[in-house]
Amino acid sequence: MTKIAVFGLGYVGMANAVLLALKNDVVCVDIDEERVKSVNAKKSPVLDSLLEAYLQTKDMNIRATSDAVSAIQDASFIVIATPTDYDSTRNFFDTSSIEKVLETVVMNCRKQSASNPTIVIRSTVPVGYTEMIKKNVEYEDILFIPEFLREGSALFDSIHPSRLIIGGESRAAEFAKLLEEGAEDADVPILFMNTTEAESVKLFANTYLALRVSYFNELDTYAEERGLDTRSIIEGIGLDPRIGTHYNNPSFGYGGYCLPKDTKQLLANYDEVPNNIIEAIVDANRTRKDYIANRILKKANFPQNDHPIIGIYRLIMKEGSDNFRQSSIQGVMKRIKAKGVEVVVYEPTLHAETFFNSRVISTLDEFKAISDVIVANRYSPEIEDVMNKVYTRDLYS
Repeated sequence: MTKIAVFGLGYVGMANAVLLALKNDVVCVDIDEERVKSVNAKKSPVLDSLLEAYLQTKDMNIRATSDAVSAIQDASFIVIATPTDYDSTRNFFDTSSIEKVLETVVMNCRKQSASNPTIVIRSTVPVGYTEMIKKNVEYEDILFIPEFLREGSALFDSIHPSRLIIGGESRAAEFAKLLEEGAEDADVPILFMNTTEAESVKLFANTYLALRVSYFNELDTYAEERGLDTRSIIEGIGLDPRIGTHYNNPSFGYGGYCLPKDTKQLLANYDEVPNNIIEAIVDANRTRKDYIANRILKKANFPQNDHPIIGIYRLIMKEGSDNFRQSSIQGVMKRIKAKGVEVVVYEPTLHAETFFNSRVISTLDEFKAISDVIVANRYSPEIEDVMNKVYTRDLYS
């Protein structure tokens, strides 16, 4: 049985840990003691119903610790799935969490010359990062394997992968086999390439998704401004099989943890490389949020009504997720507040009295009563009774 250490207990780390623990010995590592306790209690530290079910019902070898050194002892593979937030001042991902893990691993290997694990980076990184870091830490045995997981469905996407992209050479086939063994689908497409190409696949894939979101959002903007039926237009063009009827529901912009930062990182990687589309994708998201904010203020009859209360219904991006980092509705919210308009928030997963200096309303009835306009990126039956107040661009509920 192969021993594997997994660093980071977010969606990516947990999905990898559970998938690999089905047939291997997995030790999870996180600096958050609450997450460590959750895993050891067979509970998922992130909201994912399948993760929760697997932890409680499947026979697997998984445990968690905050002691990195003990976790990597005798490990054959070390998976890094720590967060890499976008640093807007540097125009680059903050990869410091990866480097802390690498430093620990490399120092331990040098102390114990017999230990030589293969490091697998699954965090999203800039193009060219893996080759650069190999030289910086003087450790060659590093793979980059991008993940393509949805929040709330991370384990499902791991056991039913669309493809496996394996970047690197040393023991690449061996780790790919471990991932393939945990999958429930037969004949999963596997592509082997170098690490820089694999990093490019990740960023270009997410940027294409952002492009598709932006395209349908701009279509919706046009239709709304011209008094046209957005849904009719979308359904008409979607019947072309080259376009299709998927991933086409208008929104307040692309958001979530991945798409905003990945598009900006790819644009930064285009430094001195000619481009028009990549920059336009980043700009289109800002334009959409500006437009949505203005439409909301118009519905609230601002500035004629100089004291409207705008209610933000849910900060999360979608059902089944508890994560609202970089959700598009927050960008809209900030634009409304910049006009001096009062904003209140209803978000059951948020246990606080304020969010960005806006009141958090704990009860839905009170939220509905005090809000002049309710802003909802996605429809919910909870607000059906006040649809006359609701502003949304969700066409497919």
